[in-house]
Amino acid sequence: MANSIEKSIELAAPIDRVWDALTDHEAFGQWFRVKLDGPFVLGQVTTGQITYPGHEGVKWTSVTERMEAPHLFAFRWPHSEDPDADISNSPSMRVEFRLKPTAKGTHLTIREFGFETLPEDRRDEARDRNEEGWEIQAQNIRAFVEA
Repeated sequence: MANSIEKSIELAAPIDRVWDALTDHEAFGQWFRVKLDGPFVLGQVTTGQITYPGHEGVKWTSVTERMEAPHLFAFRWPHSEDPDADISNSPSMRVEFRLKPTAKGTHLTIREFGFETLPEDRRDEARDRNEEGWEIQAQNIRAFVEA
């Protein structure tokens, strides 16, 4: 089983609009369905609550690792059964959003990796669940930026 997930999608929206949808915490919250307590800041922790149906109230924690406008946004988030897990010492995944302008808008690649940090008996299930989640989120950002 691979230790990463990759989704690519063509968006009929300019790269700056897609960049803002990814890096503005309020815009991100709308399409991703999370209420963040504050903005994404390089090297800082961002917290909040998931609002996605079926996951309401689950704690959001991430650390912003890269912000290279308008081409690369990356954060790390914990992958733990404990909603209060400390990201500095629990298994975590890195999520990257890579953007390239195209003639029709923007090519977005979403990549999540780090599944090898999970206990072996949880890797396949976690990867499968996140694979499905990123498929949904790719469609959510499409609807948001193309509206």
